[in-house]
Amino acid sequence: MAEILESSGAGERRRSREFALQLLFQLDISPDPVEAAIEEFWKGKRIRKPVVEFATDLVRGATEWREWIDGVLGTSSHHWRVSRMAVVDRNILRLALYEMIVSRRTPPIVVINEAIEIAKKFGNDDSGPFINGILDAVRVRLESGEIAAPAEGSRVPPKLRAPA
Repeated sequence: MAEILESSGAGERRRSREFALQLLFQLDISPDPVEAAIEEFWKGKRIRKPVVEFATDLVRGATEWREWIDGVLGTSSHHWRVSRMAVVDRNILRLALYEMIVSRRTPPIVVINEAIEIAKKFGNDDSGPFINGILDAVRVRLESGEIAAPAEGSRVPPKLRAPA
């Protein structure tokens, strides 16, 4: 496991999201069990405790809710099947949708901005606008009630409807 440092600093949430993306990317392209991949990922790293905890929470949540999140993506991304999206883009979207719809500890606009910045760093030239378009469409659908967020603490995803 990582050597976990106790103090915190600015930018740790972004750093957590970046680590979470790296872990989800790894899990997307390899069949490793989630917990084993998490443990191996942090091994030998000197990372602050809040970074490790937030990143790990995001990975576990996005993985647990992946099928439902992919359904939201599938009904929100016109002309793009989730399986055909760039691996980086689809995992940024999975993280953002988990954080925006299921976790709900961060305002959607902040989640969207963070996802765009991470896409600019890890994706290609089209990633930022692509991520922005899909997440904004999901935000609008969420605010209109077209997408129902799961009840707080629920492990049962709500039914998805096709966009109007």
